[in-house]
Amino acid sequence: MATQALYRRWRSQTFAEILGQDHVTATLLNALRAGRIAHAYLFSGPRGTGKTTTARVLAKAVNCLDPQDGEPCNRCTICRSINEGRALDLIEIDAASNRGIDEIRDLREKIAFSPTECRYKVYVVDEVHMLTNEAFNALLKTLEEPPPHAIFVLATTAPHKIPDTVLSRCQRFDFRRVALPYLLRKLELICEQEGVRIAPAALEAIARHASGSFRDAESLLDQLISFGAEEITRQDVRRVLGSAPEEMVAGIVGAVVDSDASAGLRLINEALDGGVEPRQLTHEVLEYLRAMLLLKNGGGDLLNVTAEMLQQMTNQAQCLPLSRLLRTVKLFNEAVNQVKTGLHSQLPLELALVEATLDVVPAVPHEPQAEQTPATRPQPPTKVVSQNPEPMRSESEPPAPRRAEKAEQTPAPPAPDPPEPQATASVGGEASVQWLKDNWSRVLGAIRPRSRAVEALLKSCEPAAITDRVVTLGFYYEFHKERISEEKSRTVVEQALSELVGRPLRVKCALIGGDRKEKEELSEAKRRSELLNTPLVKEAREKYGGRVVDVH
Repeated sequence: MATQALYRRWRSQTFAEILGQDHVTATLLNALRAGRIAHAYLFSGPRGTGKTTTARVLAKAVNCLDPQDGEPCNRCTICRSINEGRALDLIEIDAASNRGIDEIRDLREKIAFSPTECRYKVYVVDEVHMLTNEAFNALLKTLEEPPPHAIFVLATTAPHKIPDTVLSRCQRFDFRRVALPYLLRKLELICEQEGVRIAPAALEAIARHASGSFRDAESLLDQLISFGAEEITRQDVRRVLGSAPEEMVAGIVGAVVDSDASAGLRLINEALDGGVEPRQLTHEVLEYLRAMLLLKNGGGDLLNVTAEMLQQMTNQAQCLPLSRLLRTVKLFNEAVNQVKTGLHSQLPLELALVEATLDVVPAVPHEPQAEQTPATRPQPPTKVVSQNPEPMRSESEPPAPRRAEKAEQTPAPPAPDPPEPQATASVGGEASVQWLKDNWSRVLGAIRPRSRAVEALLKSCEPAAITDRVVTLGFYYEFHKERISEEKSRTVVEQALSELVGRPLRVKCALIGGDRKEKEELSEAKRRSELLNTPLVKEAREKYGGRVVDVH
């Protein structure tokens, strides 16, 4: 004869034994004491949180021959028959396999018959959201006006899939994921009663892996008992789950902190070669990063780790800027959802690690300020206000004779053409980078007729390096870097640079370190100085007494 599973053997038999759902059990107990029994209940919540167990306890409580302050006595013939699974008036239906209209019609025909031995017939419909629309429609009238001897308990993990017409006919109770202390208490009780020796660290690992599900925790404990060890240890749990040692997970995160993709990839493959499941490893790395995020934001008291591990997490969190930590958490969170079984199931994990190590300089979130996002409007010309009694004429007005005579007597020298690019501006040395910095206004001028938006974005960057005909542009903000990295914008920059230098060049975008605000202010000051010293502005100021009120 097959041994009964732990989760069935240790199913709660009273409302008091149902842990972590006090908001449900307290309400039901008060209703039972007052004799206010509803005709239909809806129990919704994650798997393994006690929905079906509560339904069975409720069935005993409403039929018990000797109730104890609302609780079933578990001694009378009715309670014993329900506990032993032979009560004819407790009908459990699996809606996943009995989801059609024919099954519901059959239920409607039989519900009119009186109970065999109990006061109430209790229908427990599990996974009720699996019923078809036709089956729900057939059930509506019965739910609204059931016979006085019938009670419905609908259980589901997806309440959003149930029609509103059904929801409105039920008292709804939402079950929550079970808190870790309740899981530990239940597991300790089972181990004590079953005579199982287990290390506290192993017990906690089981509870954490269950993620708030009693059934998952009890099933895993059952599997570990069958493992055959005299005492269940943390290593046994790791072997059964296919998880990695904590020091290996810390090493992978350390590789991200040190931007050492090679070391991180070696650790990942070492873990996988040792039998660790890719999805489990990705999940553990994500949990470790989450712990660092909590530490970074003053939530260290929420963690339950050893003192040594806490110190290591704290040190790593201090070395990783918050913006980069956030990006890393997002990368590994996406990897958890992408990891699948197959030949290259570890690829999403490896990609996340490599991308996280490439992001060496923390990205500064883009703030839409007037000077930082000029891409949304074209650049107006420099504003000049004259202090001369005679105002400057518009282009449509004929010039005044006296002004024309003066212009003939003292003709203004023509504005000198900007110097052509030096033929010796070679690509690949420091001189070329300096040449680009000195002639950056000419680069912007060459880009302006092609795209004013690209020109505006390039005002928040500077040439950083030139190697193998690849110009690296250093940006102060992630937003600007990403926009210029797009193929259309990058092509505009490459064409303008190639024309000025006289040879084909490619463009690479990167973030630059240091004090970005100071760098941007210096760049802006240089640009303003160049604009103010153009021949047209100088002539307006010196010759006609003009005053510069703003520079865009």
